[in-house]
Amino acid sequence: MRFKRIWMSLVSLAGCVVPLLGQDSLSVKGALNDTLMLRNSTVTAQSREQKLREGAFAVGALNIRLQASTLQSLTQVIDKTAGIRIREEGGVGSEFDLSINGMSGNSIRYFLDGMPLDAKGTGMTLANLPVNIIDRVEIYKGVIPASFGSDALGGAVNIVTNRRTRNYLDFSYGIGSFHTHKADFSAQYTGKKTGIVIKPVLSASYSKNNYVMHDVKVRNEEHTAFVIKDLPRFHDDYLSLFGQLEAGVVNRSWTDAFFASASVSKIDKEIQTGATQDHVIGMAERHTEAVSVSARYEKTDFLTEGMQLMATVSQTWDHAQTIDTTYRRYYWDGTYINGSYSEIRGRGKTWRHYRRPLTVVRTNLNYRFAEGHDLALNYLLNRCGNQQTDAWDEDFEPTDDVLAKHILSLSYDQSLLAGRLNNTFFVKDYINHLTVGQDELPSTTGSDKVKGSNTQNYLGGGVGSRYLFLEELAVKGSYEHSVRLPISREVLGNGSTVYPNLTLKPEISDNFNLGLFGSFDLGGGHALSYEVNGFVRLVDNYIRATVSETESMMQYVNVAAVHIKGVDGEVRYDWAGKLHLAVNASYDDSRDMRKYTQAGDISITYKNRTPNRPWAWSNAEASYTFHNVGLRDSRLRLACDYQWVHWFYLTWEAFGSASSKSKVPTQHITNASLLYSWHGGRYNISLECTNLFDALAFDNYKLQKPGRAFFLKFRLFL
Repeated sequence: MRFKRIWMSLVSLAGCVVPLLGQDSLSVKGALNDTLMLRNSTVTAQSREQKLREGAFAVGALNIRLQASTLQSLTQVIDKTAGIRIREEGGVGSEFDLSINGMSGNSIRYFLDGMPLDAKGTGMTLANLPVNIIDRVEIYKGVIPASFGSDALGGAVNIVTNRRTRNYLDFSYGIGSFHTHKADFSAQYTGKKTGIVIKPVLSASYSKNNYVMHDVKVRNEEHTAFVIKDLPRFHDDYLSLFGQLEAGVVNRSWTDAFFASASVSKIDKEIQTGATQDHVIGMAERHTEAVSVSARYEKTDFLTEGMQLMATVSQTWDHAQTIDTTYRRYYWDGTYINGSYSEIRGRGKTWRHYRRPLTVVRTNLNYRFAEGHDLALNYLLNRCGNQQTDAWDEDFEPTDDVLAKHILSLSYDQSLLAGRLNNTFFVKDYINHLTVGQDELPSTTGSDKVKGSNTQNYLGGGVGSRYLFLEELAVKGSYEHSVRLPISREVLGNGSTVYPNLTLKPEISDNFNLGLFGSFDLGGGHALSYEVNGFVRLVDNYIRATVSETESMMQYVNVAAVHIKGVDGEVRYDWAGKLHLAVNASYDDSRDMRKYTQAGDISITYKNRTPNRPWAWSNAEASYTFHNVGLRDSRLRLACDYQWVHWFYLTWEAFGSASSKSKVPTQHITNASLLYSWHGGRYNISLECTNLFDALAFDNYKLQKPGRAFFLKFRLFL
């Protein structure tokens, strides 16, 4: 420690500027100039992930390249990050809920290279996006850069794809428990003279998801009483297909990069349960198909020196079908009784078609008018249609709804004191336009109250700052007055398990973050880094999902006020790139702050913790890499990770007695993996075991998760 301070003082006296954070791609730990010579100076590259962590915003950054050789999905990787919690509703392809610092669900926005992820189709999510095309994942907590042009309230996940300049071919195939198969292919051809780049991507996933459900209720052989058994899921097949072709040119006089792309996705999903696992479904299905075309253009020194333009436009044709044409009530052994109502909605038979054309336009104009001073103007258009027809119900009236958002933002970034101080200031204008054509179930959906068109406008803004005292100690803080406009799933439903709520109001929140971070070079290849973040979220019109126990249908509703406060922290240790240890812990306290009901009485849930969400959890992981094991230029990596989640109530704390309250029990999940690569990473094989000790684990609304599972994957990278 003393040697480092003396060293930095000498460099400063010699007039050398040492950019310790974020401004250059190199962190200079030794210096060389006309007046001072340090013979053993070293220059080390600072990773993009580290630069993001050390920025003004609270952000987690994950390098995904290593995960490309395993069968883990993005949801599994992200779930190990401090402050992040992902709850899946089942096995492969199931819907999930992601929480960032206490904000969850649709308060989180997802991007692919800065564009909304749903531009690839509503069926494409973190769970089925091909991992081998991804370079890193950026997770913004609470406050996100204005450049995204987003109305995210609780944070954002930005998936950054590979931007390699060389030719390559990447193929992988994996197989695992519960009849799981996954194949991915991607490649790139770059013409050195022409600058033409062609990038194809193909991906396929399939799983029967027939893992065992424990302690479920079925009828006895005589059908006179119910008994408890362990039985496999029987109607949960999942198939995902995705293909994309991107072509363009780079490094031309008129553009730095211009690409056009087309993609196709198809998702087939059998529906096994309603919102709770007591509601068993045996025939209903959901199918989604999407076609998307897009173009992006990038140019530095656009119109004038120091100005940079990035523009992207995409059009998506998304078609979903929910088939609910059986009057049956199923049990977990696959038997059923005939009834008078459909499986999902508990009403008449339906074969509902949802066509949701989506138009997205995003432009970023950045101008550096002086060294360390940048202005940026950003615009995002997100227009989603909702055209409903029914191939079975002749009485259903076709509808045509439109949900459109315009988000305009202006930001100013500063880098002062040789990069030690970074500031960012931004303002946003949110415009929300809703056109309602449907009138089904007005008492439930509120369609009679908002028929026609209406437009609303909201303003927001924020600030972020970071100051670097030493390499071992830096502080950062950020604030945003944010508006989160409801998405189509919340307002218009999903066609199967979610009712529309056309009267839903936008969420408005004041988000505060304060954090400390630093790193220590302990010598001998030993390195230690840490980060701790505190946060407060003051949310009005908080949107949360409720469940009707009788129908097992969900609907999103507003809660007048919710306050969230908490802290998360992480410590990472690395030795010579061989031994890696990490541990993180997260705590968030989310409470209902609506004191009075509409009738003027004190609310029974006032200051109750928000139900059906974990509030304390921790992750730990360890890995060790051996070099040149067996074959030359090979690596063997052994890894293990553990996750603990504190128990939480399924409903409001004030409801029912302590002995009868339903709660999700404490979770203890351990995973282990082995990865062997040779020939400089050209050939890779991995073996993974999830839920190593076959623990009984639950998630959203106490839905059971898979037990112990094994996965094997081979990857070829040339």
